[in-house]
Amino acid sequence: MTEVSAQRIKQLGDELFESLRTREPVEPLTQRAPTLTVEHAYRIQEHFIQRRLALGGDRIVGKKIGLTSRVVQRSLGVDEPDFGQLLASMVATDSIAISNLMQPKAEGEIAFVLDRDLTGPGITNADVLRATRAVMPCFEIVDSRVRDWRIRLLDTVADNASAGMFVLGDRAVDPMSVDLSTCGMVLEKNGSLECTGAGAAALGSPVTCVAWLANTLGKFGVPLRAGEVILSGSLAAMIPVKAGDALHLSIGGIGSASVRFV
Repeated sequence: MTEVSAQRIKQLGDELFESLRTREPVEPLTQRAPTLTVEHAYRIQEHFIQRRLALGGDRIVGKKIGLTSRVVQRSLGVDEPDFGQLLASMVATDSIAISNLMQPKAEGEIAFVLDRDLTGPGITNADVLRATRAVMPCFEIVDSRVRDWRIRLLDTVADNASAGMFVLGDRAVDPMSVDLSTCGMVLEKNGSLECTGAGAAALGSPVTCVAWLANTLGKFGVPLRAGEVILSGSLAAMIPVKAGDALHLSIGGIGSASVRFV
């Protein structure tokens, strides 16, 4: 790994934290620190998260998986997903009005609620299904602390995989009761059809995404914990949103979710 000082890692993590606090975006990290590696970016992410937790009253409630779309991977020059941390402060209730993000975009996803730990490596799709208490429809509201979304892979990794907030939907269903690869999603914006998608858009199956995450984190001795929420990746394109927009999604056999922006 190309040497980047611990002080520089801390400085970039502090920049992202201050951007979150002040809602002032930063310039791309990769332009100002061209020797960053993926390992550096995850260390920056960890410092960013620790700054948030140090405020008190917050806690980690799950993980999110990003870059599951092959099209998005190609655009950033990568061949695998990334991940970020979900905090309690990111949880929004169904139909809540969201107003405190900087550059929000919305994604329709399937969320997994774990009933027991998943510790990789060696986790299979069958293991994921056995460990999952329920799946739920979900909006992930992604947000970038990087100005104008001018991100490369390392920018979004450092920025906690561009996590903003997430909205769980109206139902929790047994994952064995629905085909998570073929289930279809319909996403409407302001009452009009915006896009459609299917479970297969996320690495062929959202279950595969969760297995990838468990195995990736397992290499570092980090399990996915019982009770955690795992956002498994977008089923269609990101939808730009602004104040006044209202979104609704439905996923066949699972349920629906809504969110509005003010």
